[in-house]
Amino acid sequence: MAPKVLISDELSDAAVQIFRDRGIDVDFQPKLGKDRDALAAIIGNYDGLAIRSATKATEKLIAAATHLKVIGRAGIGVDNVDIPAASKKGIIVMNTPFGNSITTAEHAIAMMLAVARQIPEANASTQAGKWEKSRFMGVELTGKTLGVIGAGNIGSIVCDRARGLKMKVVAYDPFLSHDRADQLGVEKLDLDALLARADFITLHVPLTDQTRNILSAEAIARTKTGVRIINCARGGLIDEEALAAALQSGQVAGAALDVFAVEPATESPLFHLPNVVCTPHLGASTTEAQENVALQVAEQMSDYLLTGAVTNALNMPSVTAEEAKVMGPWIKLAGHLGNFVGQMTDEPVVAINVLYDGITSSMNLAALNCAVIAGIMRRGNPDVNLVSAPVIAKERGIHISTTRQDKSGMFEGYIKVTVVTGQRERSVAGTVFSDGKPRFIQIKGINVDAEIGANMVYTTNDDVPGIIGALGVTMGENGVNIANFTLGRSAKGGEAIAILYVDDPVPETILDKLRATGKFNQVKALAFDMA
Repeated sequence: MAPKVLISDELSDAAVQIFRDRGIDVDFQPKLGKDRDALAAIIGNYDGLAIRSATKATEKLIAAATHLKVIGRAGIGVDNVDIPAASKKGIIVMNTPFGNSITTAEHAIAMMLAVARQIPEANASTQAGKWEKSRFMGVELTGKTLGVIGAGNIGSIVCDRARGLKMKVVAYDPFLSHDRADQLGVEKLDLDALLARADFITLHVPLTDQTRNILSAEAIARTKTGVRIINCARGGLIDEEALAAALQSGQVAGAALDVFAVEPATESPLFHLPNVVCTPHLGASTTEAQENVALQVAEQMSDYLLTGAVTNALNMPSVTAEEAKVMGPWIKLAGHLGNFVGQMTDEPVVAINVLYDGITSSMNLAALNCAVIAGIMRRGNPDVNLVSAPVIAKERGIHISTTRQDKSGMFEGYIKVTVVTGQRERSVAGTVFSDGKPRFIQIKGINVDAEIGANMVYTTNDDVPGIIGALGVTMGENGVNIANFTLGRSAKGGEAIAILYVDDPVPETILDKLRATGKFNQVKALAFDMA
């Protein structure tokens, strides 16, 4: 029987035809995504679900999807898909990470030009018959400094287009290497330096805990007087109240926003202010982009349903079905190792070295490498997946090296990940036990045996008495339950580490209490996706 795919959002006729040409039974109901109850009632009949943004693949819908094997999102954002719920049911979630890049970058350039020349307001005035030529004095882009916050896939395209407009381009991105900055022809700066120098600022970062309100009231106050700000990335990157106040005071001369903290944005403190340009999240809205992502998702879903090939999956690596049976636990381990190092590293990554020992050396190292790289980069780019991670790493000039070696110790196999920055090297190794559970076996050259959990606390200290007591008392007094506790040291009296696997995330206030004891050199909370 042919696989059945439901398309519950608008997809082009060409995309629908791809499914049919490949022998897929297609049910095209583009309005169904807005009717959650009706969708849930029939979703159990399908092997695949192709969506855009209108369909919400919630935990409830996924629970009703008794035969669903794959969800394909025509676009990059998957906020409308409950990926952990899909993973638990073995449903692959795919997206099309690069189909919208050029379109979104071009929209940012268009918004920058519009705010520089006050085009929307001048258009409204002229069509009202006012002819207020002297009112709309604009500024040139030539020779101005553009500050790009986030120089990844879209940001790098904006850098290229801005240089074509003869702008000076500076960039802030913790993961941007100096070599990659040279390739882009931009100057790498820290955030404060960028804010002080830029005539225009454009944002191209995902919304994370680190980037939320990256342009806060305090940050906006540090900008160059008369700066113009563009955001075509994500709502929530800018404090909208603070931006409105800065526009009214003259600190900011203009703003152009395609995204808002709350969408649909029916009201905002930025509405009705002079020289503010607003569009309703149009960054990906071009005929070419919509067609590209629709065709891509149709091809990807067809390949998986007919051959088992996996492309651009967010919750599964690109491996064959045969490889997945053996490699599944090792792929999870590789991701955890990368995620550990990524959470511990604040500087731009220059190189990633991965050592495969014993049985791992004969596995599909490309898939394992993808898992390592995705884990490292997930902190700064939560949209990264196992396919796009190597591409992004290459764009940023990160050197990836792999070493294979025969079994060298007590473990049948292990993986060791070393990240190199301009300041230091940091390494972690792990293995998979016979029960299929991944474990850390070495951190910073110190041997450990640490079970990996969703919530962990990592500390370093000098090897002196009182460490266990300080950890136990502080956690106990603050209601933190410790599921597992691992210690390790380089030598008696030397450097030591502790890893706590705890039941729930530990608030920063409790970590501060540990730091206040004066016993620890480093205290950090870590989080791992155990789906």
